[in-house]
Amino acid sequence: MSFSSQVKEELSRQFHKSRHCQIAEIGAILSFAGRFEEAGKESFLRVYTENLSLARKYFILMKKTFQVTASIAVRQNIYLHKSRTFVISLSGQKEIAKVLQAVKWRNEKNEDIRTGELVHGILVQKSCCRRAFIRGAFLSAGSMSDPEKSYHFEIVCNGEEKAKQLVEIINSFDMEAKIVQRKKSHVVYLKEGSQIVDMLNIMEAHVALLDLENVRILKEMRNSVNRQVNCETANINKTVSAAVKQLEDINYIKNTRGLDSLPDNLREIALVRLEYPQAALKELGTYLEPAVGKSGVNHRLRKICEIAEEIRQGNHF
Repeated sequence: MSFSSQVKEELSRQFHKSRHCQIAEIGAILSFAGRFEEAGKESFLRVYTENLSLARKYFILMKKTFQVTASIAVRQNIYLHKSRTFVISLSGQKEIAKVLQAVKWRNEKNEDIRTGELVHGILVQKSCCRRAFIRGAFLSAGSMSDPEKSYHFEIVCNGEEKAKQLVEIINSFDMEAKIVQRKKSHVVYLKEGSQIVDMLNIMEAHVALLDLENVRILKEMRNSVNRQVNCETANINKTVSAAVKQLEDINYIKNTRGLDSLPDNLREIALVRLEYPQAALKELGTYLEPAVGKSGVNHRLRKICEIAEEIRQGNHF
């Protein structure tokens, strides 16, 4: 099961006690996955989804909130054998009218009052209702990437105005959700790991939140170790490259002018470097009499490199 599916499974088993929050979550599900359909004299309020978690949550919510029983049918795609769609249908004019009036799709006269908005503002006035609405939106049209690979949270909207309203709802919790257009859809998304952790907290997916935090901690530890290893490797490579260059210059002077041509202090460090080719500068200094610090050793070796370069260029020293 994917991480996104785990989150949805956890959310599908949460039921808020407050009726206004239940209505907000139903409103989100209907906004993203619901349709009002008429077939002759019969009317149906239907939700279409491939997600079993959403089908179960919506079915139970309808019974808890409105004391109505919807029917569930499963449609199998004959061309894609693994693809199935759950259709949760509510029939009966009184039952449908009760639901549609509660989610503000219709008024008391049973007139359609829907606008281009994702949800009527009255349904998401309270913080708890906004949380419920986001839960329903994610269950219906959301997804999350595997945190082991990347951090990405998104909810797909079928219109820019709806996406903007969803961003306002999400950002009312001090989030930084953004919108990107993808083909004909507008996607509300979060990319920061810490923001996604906060989003799981907002939706009250606490088990998934802990799982994600564990992954983040392990990833940060691995990244920290990798940075340290890379830094140490770079330092080692730098030290080895410098030592190799020093040995080349010392041997060049030895084979051309001879080390006796060097001043005593430079000859002394040259001989020590030849004897201890892999030693660090600080260690080399301890082999001198008297001992010399790292900066002193570095200064002498730089001077030897300059002399070698002068000899290569045909200059006297």
